Amino acid sequence: MNKIVNYCKACYDELAHKTTWPSYKQLTHSAVVVLSASLVIALIVFAMDTVFQFVMTTVYPN
Repeated sequence: MNKIVNYCKACYDELAHKTTWPSYKQLTHSAVVVLSASLVIALIVFAMDTVFQFVMTTVYPN
């Protein structure tokens, strides 16, 4: 039981005193980068899906 208590104390100490948290500006910048990358990847997947659908309907018409 003593090991668990020491582990919890060490975790708290690291989170409270040793961890550096990002500033609001850094956090918003990272969020914009992630949202932009997600949008680009979604557009690429959409374009690939559209091309694949066109090829498949050309090869196998209804």
